Amino acid sequence: MGAPPGYRPSAWVHLLHQLPRADFQLRPVPSGFAPREQEYQQALLLVVALAGLGLGLSLIFIAVYLIRFCCCRPPEPPGAKSTPPGGGCVTWSCVAALLVGCAGIGIGFYGNSETSDGVSQLSSALLHANHTLSTIDHLVLETVERLGEAVRTELTTLEEVLAQRTELVAATRGARRQAEAVAQQLQGLAFWQGVPLNPLQVAEDVSFVEEYRWLAYVLLLLLELLVCLFTLLGLAKQSKWLVAVMTAMSLLVLVLSWGSMGLEAATAVGLSDFCSNPDTYVLNLTQEETGLSSDILNYYFLCNQAITNPFQQRLTLSQRALANIHSQLQGLEREAVPQFPSAQKPLLSLEETLNVTEGNFHQLVALLHCRGLHKDYGVALRGLCEDALEGLLFLLLFSLLSAGALATTLCSLPRAWALFPPSDDYEDTDDDDPFNPQESKRFVQWQSSI
Repeated sequence: MGAPPGYRPSAWVHLLHQLPRADFQLRPVPSGFAPREQEYQQALLLVVALAGLGLGLSLIFIAVYLIRFCCCRPPEPPGAKSTPPGGGCVTWSCVAALLVGCAGIGIGFYGNSETSDGVSQLSSALLHANHTLSTIDHLVLETVERLGEAVRTELTTLEEVLAQRTELVAATRGARRQAEAVAQQLQGLAFWQGVPLNPLQVAEDVSFVEEYRWLAYVLLLLLELLVCLFTLLGLAKQSKWLVAVMTAMSLLVLVLSWGSMGLEAATAVGLSDFCSNPDTYVLNLTQEETGLSSDILNYYFLCNQAITNPFQQRLTLSQRALANIHSQLQGLEREAVPQFPSAQKPLLSLEETLNVTEGNFHQLVALLHCRGLHKDYGVALRGLCEDALEGLLFLLLFSLLSAGALATTLCSLPRAWALFPPSDDYEDTDDDDPFNPQESKRFVQWQSSI
């Protein structure tokens, strides 16, 4: 099958497409894109389940690590104020993990933007294709109405004016038959009229879903950024309450990161299966949804020299009929106007209608060629299979870095929290503040001495 102009499956598409797939019974599943088949759905759900397994293992590891830290920590000697060995290493490992998480956030913003750009290209291609199809329907309807009006008015008037000359009436009736034949042939060119599939509605649905997907990722990225920054602030200030709050928030973001990782991985795998051979699936789906013939769909989706224009015969017959009408009107103008001056007005009106019809006909010839719609198809595929897939892979990398950084942070924060001095909650209080515990104790001793 002919690939759309400028589109070739990328190396990432080939790599992801070659990954093995299995259903819930771990039986191999073909990598062809078949979203309606149960085995294929189970294969994608299994990819999501792998992310859930990773989340469970990471939570178990964190829990075991923290239990071991709390239960197996050697007792501190009384009065010891020095930092235990390895305390600085714990703090700096936590800071390094948070910096890695910040770098992952930058990657996530880039991936989110790339995915949004790819989906925007898809929506724009659908809107342009809808404009082309709507223009074809409008031109056909306008031309058929003009020809019908000309048959009902000008040609009827011309027959009445030329009733005394039977040969001229015969020529007028011949022009009428040719006009009716052109209208009949043109009606068959509006192939998208009455089709239930509306590209405009599809584009609006895609844009609606993408808007909320983009917003959800922006909120997730900002949430993780705030967690990283406030955690760094808590470590710098040695604030126990802030570190405790950020530990709980880190656990929440860790769950969200693993969840987004599963969705991104499943979407990337499914998209790679689609992009490895998109023509077959798109042709079958469009034929099922629209009911159009395979000749029309193959012509526009494949657009190669081996496939002829399915409307070529109608266009040829219409062009010949218009040429015949033009020659008949010229003959009537030469023969009838000198004898019947009143025939000049309907003839001029018919020539004007014929000129407009020929202009619309040339526009229809250009619009019905496969170049325009096939170009839109190629733009949609490039946006979906290049930019959107690349953005998904960057989002997958962000989720992976985020999960690793947050897991390291959750292991390090409790140890760092234990190293904070016990008086950190009062270190910034004023010595003369009556709410300072030490000042309150001295005040009680002073009153008892009095």
